[in-house]
Amino acid sequence: MSFKAGPRNLITDVAGLRVGNSADAKLKSGVSVVLCDEPAVAGVQVLGGAPGTRETDLLEPHNSVEAINAVVLSGGSAFGLDAASGVQAALRERGIGFAVADQRIPIVPGAILFDLINGGDKNWGRYPPYRELGYEAVQNAATGFGIGTAGAGTGALVAGLKGGLGSASTALESGITIGALVAANPVGAVTVGGGRHFWAAPFEIGDEFGGLGLPSPLPPNSTDIELKFRRRPVAGANTTIAVIATDAVLTKPAAKRLAIAAHDGFARAIWPTHTPMDGDLVFALATGKSGIAPDPDSITDLYAAAGATMARAIARAVYSATAASGDLMPVWSSLKD
Repeated sequence: MSFKAGPRNLITDVAGLRVGNSADAKLKSGVSVVLCDEPAVAGVQVLGGAPGTRETDLLEPHNSVEAINAVVLSGGSAFGLDAASGVQAALRERGIGFAVADQRIPIVPGAILFDLINGGDKNWGRYPPYRELGYEAVQNAATGFGIGTAGAGTGALVAGLKGGLGSASTALESGITIGALVAANPVGAVTVGGGRHFWAAPFEIGDEFGGLGLPSPLPPNSTDIELKFRRRPVAGANTTIAVIATDAVLTKPAAKRLAIAAHDGFARAIWPTHTPMDGDLVFALATGKSGIAPDPDSITDLYAAAGATMARAIARAVYSATAASGDLMPVWSSLKD
Protein backbone atom coordinates (compact mmCIF):
# COMPACT_ATOMS: atom_id res chain seq x y z
CA MET A 1 0.00 0.00 0.00
CA SER A 2 1.44 3.39 -0.97
CA PHE A 3 0.85 6.52 1.06
CA LYS A 4 0.27 10.03 -0.21
CA ALA A 5 0.22 13.29 1.72
CA GLY A 6 -2.90 15.39 2.11
CA PRO A 7 -3.20 18.74 0.31
CA ARG A 8 -1.60 20.78 3.12
CA ASN A 9 0.57 17.98 4.55
CA LEU A 10 -0.60 19.20 7.95
CA ILE A 11 -2.76 17.73 10.70
CA THR A 12 -5.50 20.11 9.57
CA ASP A 13 -6.06 17.95 6.48
CA VAL A 14 -8.17 16.01 9.00
CA ALA A 15 -11.61 17.62 8.69
CA GLY A 16 -12.83 19.34 11.83
CA LEU A 17 -9.49 20.52 13.21
CA ARG A 18 -7.65 23.83 13.39
CA VAL A 19 -4.24 24.62 14.93
CA GLY A 20 -3.09 27.80 16.63
CA ASN A 21 0.47 28.73 17.58
CA SER A 22 1.81 31.42 19.87
CA ALA A 23 5.38 32.07 20.97
CA ASP A 24 7.69 34.49 22.75
CA ALA A 25 11.02 34.86 20.94
CA LYS A 26 12.79 36.28 23.99
CA LEU A 27 11.50 33.42 26.14
CA LYS A 28 12.35 30.86 23.41
CA SER A 29 9.16 29.00 24.17
CA GLY A 30 5.59 28.75 23.01
CA VAL A 31 2.28 26.95 22.82
CA SER A 32 0.36 25.01 20.16
CA VAL A 33 -3.33 24.15 20.41
CA VAL A 34 -5.41 21.75 18.34
CA LEU A 35 -9.04 22.94 18.34
CA CYS A 36 -11.89 20.56 17.53
CA ASP A 37 -14.74 22.23 15.65
CA GLU A 38 -16.98 19.68 17.38
CA PRO A 39 -16.05 17.51 20.37
CA ALA A 40 -13.77 14.67 19.22
CA VAL A 41 -13.29 11.17 20.61
CA ALA A 42 -9.87 11.07 22.24
CA GLY A 43 -7.25 8.81 23.76
CA VAL A 44 -3.69 9.08 25.07
CA GLN A 45 -0.60 6.94 25.52
CA VAL A 46 2.44 7.88 27.62
CA LEU A 47 5.64 5.89 27.05
CA GLY A 48 8.31 8.30 28.31
CA GLY A 49 9.61 8.08 31.84
CA ALA A 50 9.14 11.73 32.82
CA PRO A 51 5.80 13.07 31.54
CA GLY A 52 4.11 16.34 32.42
CA THR A 53 0.38 16.28 31.79
CA ARG A 54 -3.06 17.70 32.49
CA GLU A 55 -6.43 15.92 32.18
CA THR A 56 -5.01 12.71 30.76
CA ASP A 57 -6.70 10.28 33.16
CA LEU A 58 -10.13 11.16 31.78
CA LEU A 59 -9.02 9.94 28.33
CA GLU A 60 -8.59 6.33 29.44
CA PRO A 61 -11.22 4.07 27.84
CA HIS A 62 -12.80 3.09 31.17
CA ASN A 63 -13.49 6.70 32.19
CA SER A 64 -16.67 8.56 31.37
CA VAL A 65 -15.73 11.58 29.23
CA GLU A 66 -16.07 10.48 25.60
CA ALA A 67 -14.99 13.60 23.70
CA ILE A 68 -12.87 16.70 24.17
CA ASN A 69 -12.72 20.26 22.83
CA ALA A 70 -8.99 20.87 22.39
CA VAL A 71 -5.49 19.55 23.04
CA VAL A 72 -2.57 21.73 24.16
CA LEU A 73 1.15 21.18 23.61
CA SER A 74 3.37 23.62 25.48
CA GLY A 75 6.94 24.46 26.34
CA GLY A 76 7.86 25.59 29.83
CA SER A 77 8.08 22.29 31.69
CA ALA A 78 5.57 22.19 34.58
CA PHE A 79 5.02 25.94 34.25
CA GLY A 80 3.63 25.31 30.78
CA LEU A 81 0.71 23.28 32.10
CA ASP A 82 -0.94 26.65 32.73
CA ALA A 83 -1.32 27.09 28.95
CA ALA A 84 -4.39 24.85 29.03
CA SER A 85 -6.05 27.30 31.42
CA GLY A 86 -5.68 30.04 28.82
CA VAL A 87 -7.15 27.80 26.13
CA GLN A 88 -9.98 26.86 28.46
CA ALA A 89 -10.71 30.53 29.16
CA ALA A 90 -10.84 31.36 25.45
CA LEU A 91 -13.21 28.47 24.72
CA ARG A 92 -15.46 29.35 27.66
CA GLU A 93 -15.80 32.89 26.27
CA ARG A 94 -17.13 31.27 23.10
CA GLY A 95 -19.63 29.10 24.96
CA ILE A 96 -17.73 25.92 24.12
CA GLY A 97 -17.54 23.04 26.56
CA PHE A 98 -19.17 20.11 28.30
CA ALA A 99 -22.64 21.15 29.52
CA VAL A 100 -23.38 20.73 33.22
CA ALA A 101 -26.66 22.42 34.16
CA ASP A 102 -26.15 26.06 33.11
CA GLN A 103 -22.35 25.78 32.98
CA ARG A 104 -19.98 25.01 30.10
CA ILE A 105 -16.69 23.32 30.97
CA PRO A 106 -14.17 23.12 28.09
CA ILE A 107 -12.35 19.79 28.19
CA VAL A 108 -8.72 20.59 27.38
CA PRO A 109 -6.03 17.98 28.06
CA GLY A 110 -2.43 19.10 27.70
CA ALA A 111 1.21 18.06 27.88
CA ILE A 112 4.50 19.91 28.23
CA LEU A 113 8.11 19.64 27.17
CA PHE A 114 11.21 20.98 28.91
CA ASP A 115 12.79 24.04 27.26
CA LEU A 116 13.98 25.98 30.32
CA ILE A 117 17.71 25.79 29.51
CA ASN A 118 17.69 26.62 25.80
CA GLY A 119 19.19 30.12 25.90
CA GLY A 120 15.91 32.00 26.38
CA ASP A 121 15.14 34.52 29.12
CA LYS A 122 13.03 32.73 31.73
CA ASN A 123 12.97 35.58 34.26
CA TRP A 124 9.24 36.13 33.89
CA GLY A 125 8.52 37.36 37.41
CA ARG A 126 5.79 35.98 39.66
CA TYR A 127 3.68 34.21 37.05
CA PRO A 128 4.85 32.46 33.87
CA PRO A 129 3.35 33.67 30.57
CA TYR A 130 1.90 30.37 29.42
CA ARG A 131 -1.73 31.07 30.30
CA GLU A 132 -1.71 34.12 28.02
CA LEU A 133 0.19 32.22 25.34
CA GLY A 134 -2.50 29.55 25.44
CA TYR A 135 -5.24 32.16 25.10
CA GLU A 136 -3.39 33.76 22.18
CA ALA A 137 -2.93 30.41 20.44
CA VAL A 138 -6.71 29.96 20.32
CA GLN A 139 -7.09 33.35 18.62
CA ASN A 140 -4.54 32.26 16.00
CA ALA A 141 -6.19 28.93 15.20
CA ALA A 142 -6.57 28.19 11.48
CA THR A 143 -6.21 25.37 8.98
CA GLY A 144 -2.86 26.82 7.87
CA PHE A 145 -0.08 27.27 10.43
CA GLY A 146 3.69 27.42 10.71
CA ILE A 147 6.01 24.56 11.58
CA GLY A 148 9.66 24.45 12.61
CA THR A 149 10.51 27.21 15.08
CA ALA A 150 6.89 27.84 15.98
CA GLY A 151 4.42 27.25 18.78
CA ALA A 152 5.38 24.55 21.27
CA GLY A 153 8.46 23.78 19.19
CA THR A 154 9.93 27.29 19.45
CA GLY A 155 12.54 26.35 22.02
CA ALA A 156 12.84 22.63 21.33
CA LEU A 157 16.22 20.90 21.00
CA VAL A 158 17.26 17.41 19.91
CA ALA A 159 20.65 15.73 20.23
CA GLY A 160 23.02 18.07 18.39
CA LEU A 161 20.40 20.17 16.61
CA LYS A 162 17.54 22.56 17.11
CA GLY A 163 14.17 20.80 17.34
CA GLY A 164 10.80 22.23 16.45
CA LEU A 165 7.13 21.80 15.66
CA GLY A 166 6.30 19.35 12.90
CA SER A 167 3.21 18.18 11.08
CA ALA A 168 2.31 15.77 8.30
CA SER A 169 -0.74 14.04 6.86
CA THR A 170 -1.61 10.90 4.94
CA ALA A 171 -4.62 10.27 2.69
CA LEU A 172 -5.48 6.57 2.68
CA GLU A 173 -7.08 4.58 -0.14
CA SER A 174 -10.04 3.90 2.16
CA GLY A 175 -10.97 7.59 2.07
CA ILE A 176 -9.71 8.18 5.61
CA THR A 177 -7.20 10.92 6.40
CA ILE A 178 -4.70 10.85 9.26
CA GLY A 179 -2.49 13.68 10.47
CA ALA A 180 0.17 14.33 13.09
CA LEU A 181 1.36 17.36 15.04
CA VAL A 182 4.50 17.03 17.15
CA ALA A 183 6.79 19.16 19.26
CA ALA A 184 10.12 17.35 18.89
CA ASN A 185 12.41 17.86 21.89
CA PRO A 186 13.89 14.39 22.59
CA VAL A 187 17.06 13.48 24.41
CA GLY A 188 17.94 11.38 21.35
CA ALA A 189 18.88 12.17 17.75
CA VAL A 190 16.70 12.37 14.64
CA THR A 191 19.54 12.13 12.11
CA VAL A 192 21.89 9.23 11.40
CA GLY A 193 25.30 9.49 13.04
CA GLY A 194 25.05 13.25 13.49
CA GLY A 195 24.74 13.84 9.73
CA ARG A 196 22.00 15.24 7.50
CA HIS A 197 20.09 12.01 6.81
CA PHE A 198 16.93 11.48 8.84
CA TRP A 199 16.11 8.19 10.51
CA ALA A 200 12.54 8.68 9.21
CA ALA A 201 13.75 8.64 5.58
CA PRO A 202 12.02 5.38 4.53
CA PHE A 203 8.64 7.04 5.15
CA GLU A 204 9.36 10.35 3.43
CA ILE A 205 6.85 11.45 0.79
CA GLY A 206 8.53 13.44 -1.97
CA ASP A 207 11.23 15.67 -0.55
CA GLU A 208 9.26 16.92 2.46
CA PHE A 209 12.38 16.83 4.62
CA GLY A 210 15.13 17.03 2.05
CA GLY A 211 14.69 13.85 0.01
CA LEU A 212 18.10 12.50 1.03
CA GLY A 213 17.04 8.95 1.88
CA LEU A 214 19.25 6.92 4.19
CA PRO A 215 23.04 7.01 3.79
CA SER A 216 24.47 4.04 1.91
CA PRO A 217 26.33 2.41 3.39
CA LEU A 218 25.28 3.38 6.89
CA PRO A 219 28.18 5.11 8.65
CA PRO A 220 30.02 3.19 11.39
CA ASN A 221 28.64 5.57 14.04
CA SER A 222 24.99 4.99 13.06
CA THR A 223 24.19 3.14 16.26
CA ASP A 224 26.18 5.42 18.57
CA ILE A 225 23.90 6.76 21.29
CA GLU A 226 24.02 10.53 20.96
CA LEU A 227 22.17 12.35 23.73
CA LYS A 228 21.31 15.99 24.24
CA PHE A 229 23.33 17.41 27.17
CA ARG A 230 25.18 14.07 27.31
CA ARG A 231 27.32 15.10 30.28
CA ARG A 232 24.39 16.32 32.35
CA PRO A 233 21.27 14.38 31.34
CA VAL A 234 18.31 15.37 33.49
CA ALA A 235 15.08 13.40 33.84
CA GLY A 236 12.27 15.40 32.26
CA ALA A 237 14.62 17.82 30.49
CA ASN A 238 13.49 16.59 27.10
CA THR A 239 10.24 15.08 25.74
CA THR A 240 8.47 14.65 22.43
CA ILE A 241 4.76 15.42 22.70
CA ALA A 242 2.33 14.88 19.86
CA VAL A 243 -1.21 14.59 18.54
CA ILE A 244 -2.31 11.97 16.02
CA ALA A 245 -5.71 12.66 14.48
CA THR A 246 -8.07 11.07 11.97
CA ASP A 247 -11.44 11.76 10.39
CA ALA A 248 -12.40 8.09 10.85
CA VAL A 249 -15.20 7.04 13.19
CA LEU A 250 -13.45 5.47 16.19
CA THR A 251 -14.49 4.33 19.63
CA LYS A 252 -12.59 5.55 22.65
CA PRO A 253 -10.64 2.24 22.95
CA ALA A 254 -9.75 2.47 19.24
CA ALA A 255 -8.49 6.03 19.78
CA LYS A 256 -6.29 4.70 22.57
CA ARG A 257 -4.91 2.09 20.15
CA LEU A 258 -4.27 4.86 17.60
CA ALA A 259 -2.15 6.74 20.17
CA ILE A 260 -0.21 3.55 20.90
CA ALA A 261 0.42 2.94 17.19
CA ALA A 262 1.63 6.50 16.66
CA HIS A 263 4.44 5.89 19.15
CA ASP A 264 5.94 3.59 16.53
CA GLY A 265 6.73 6.79 14.64
CA PHE A 266 8.85 7.97 17.55
CA ALA A 267 10.87 4.76 17.33
CA ARG A 268 11.25 5.17 13.54
CA ALA A 269 12.41 8.79 13.76
CA ILE A 270 14.36 9.15 17.03
CA TRP A 271 17.31 7.14 18.39
CA PRO A 272 16.97 6.44 21.28
CA THR A 273 13.40 7.23 22.31
CA HIS A 274 11.01 6.53 25.22
CA THR A 275 13.87 6.94 27.68
CA PRO A 276 13.61 7.66 31.42
CA MET A 277 14.70 11.22 30.58
CA ASP A 278 11.83 11.84 28.12
CA GLY A 279 8.14 12.39 28.83
CA ASP A 280 7.05 11.02 25.46
CA LEU A 281 3.29 11.21 24.94
CA VAL A 282 0.77 10.98 22.09
CA PHE A 283 -2.81 12.24 22.19
CA ALA A 284 -5.24 10.73 19.65
CA LEU A 285 -8.28 12.49 18.18
CA ALA A 286 -11.03 11.04 15.98
CA THR A 287 -13.37 13.64 14.47
CA GLY A 288 -15.51 11.12 12.59
CA LYS A 289 -15.97 13.62 9.74
CA SER A 290 -15.31 11.02 7.01
CA GLY A 291 -18.22 8.91 8.24
CA ILE A 292 -16.04 5.82 7.72
CA ALA A 293 -15.77 3.25 10.51
CA PRO A 294 -12.74 1.13 9.55
CA ASP A 295 -13.13 -2.60 9.10
CA PRO A 296 -10.43 -4.97 10.49
CA ASP A 297 -8.28 -4.65 7.35
CA SER A 298 -8.47 -0.88 6.93
CA ILE A 299 -7.94 -0.20 10.63
CA THR A 300 -4.61 -2.02 10.37
CA ASP A 301 -3.69 0.33 7.53
CA LEU A 302 -4.79 3.26 9.70
CA TYR A 303 -2.55 2.21 12.57
CA ALA A 304 0.39 1.63 10.24
CA ALA A 305 -0.14 5.09 8.74
CA ALA A 306 -0.20 6.56 12.25
CA GLY A 307 3.41 5.50 12.83
CA ALA A 308 4.58 6.56 9.39
CA THR A 309 2.86 9.95 9.56
CA MET A 310 4.27 10.63 13.01
CA ALA A 311 7.81 9.76 11.89
CA ARG A 312 7.50 12.21 8.98
CA ALA A 313 6.18 14.96 11.26
CA ILE A 314 9.16 14.55 13.61
CA ALA A 315 11.65 14.85 10.75
CA ARG A 316 9.79 17.86 9.34
CA ALA A 317 10.00 19.56 12.76
CA VAL A 318 13.80 19.48 12.74
CA TYR A 319 14.12 20.06 8.99
CA SER A 320 12.01 23.25 9.23
CA ALA A 321 13.68 24.83 12.28
CA THR A 322 15.15 28.30 11.79
CA ALA A 323 18.05 29.97 13.57
CA ALA A 324 17.53 32.67 16.19
CA SER A 325 19.76 34.79 18.39
CA GLY A 326 21.07 32.93 21.43
CA ASP A 327 20.46 29.42 20.10
CA LEU A 328 22.41 26.69 21.87
CA MET A 329 22.43 24.34 18.89
CA PRO A 330 22.60 24.69 15.10
CA VAL A 331 19.66 24.16 12.75
CA TRP A 332 19.55 21.24 10.32
CA SER A 333 19.83 23.53 7.29
CA SER A 334 23.29 24.66 8.45
CA LEU A 335 24.74 21.14 8.22
CA LYS A 336 27.14 20.34 5.40
CA ASP A 337 27.26 17.19 3.30
